[in-house]
Amino acid sequence: MRKLKIKKHLLFIFCNLSFVLLFSGCGLYSFTGTSISPEVKTVSVQYFNNYAPIVQPTLSQLLTETLKERFQNQTRLTLVERGGDLNFKGTITGYSTSPAAIQSNETAALNQLTITITVKFTNSIDEKQNFEKTFTRFEQYSSKQNFSSVEASIDKQIVDALVDDIFNNSVINW
Repeated sequence: MRKLKIKKHLLFIFCNLSFVLLFSGCGLYSFTGTSISPEVKTVSVQYFNNYAPIVQPTLSQLLTETLKERFQNQTRLTLVERGGDLNFKGTITGYSTSPAAIQSNETAALNQLTITITVKFTNSIDEKQNFEKTFTRFEQYSSKQNFSSVEASIDKQIVDALVDDIFNNSVINW
């Protein structure tokens, strides 16, 4: 009985080890969901200039740094200043607030902050993956809240969603 238990444990360990070696050893799949060719070694993220009609002063820095952090934290790639195997350039083209839910007394119950960016992604190893796309995300907030008191947290939420979109479009090939 004891030998059977030991054999089951060894089989379990062997199966798990085989699974890990099979999917991590090939370099094409990681447990973060990325699908990056083993030839790709570096990534560069250029500063996202803000050309929106309304300029939020810290938004460019927040977007650029959040995208860099995502690649540093979720890939094996080395961040370089320019000329990475994967390269991102972009601009912020829109930053606006608008009413989102009008009440019966014709006042807004909710307002909405919308941020739009354009991203040019270049993959020097596999040019078929290159793209230039516009991404838009928004968050709603209560009209009872002062926008300046919630702006920084809403900016962060939207930037995180935009970075998810950029990351998924560039290195998640589901």
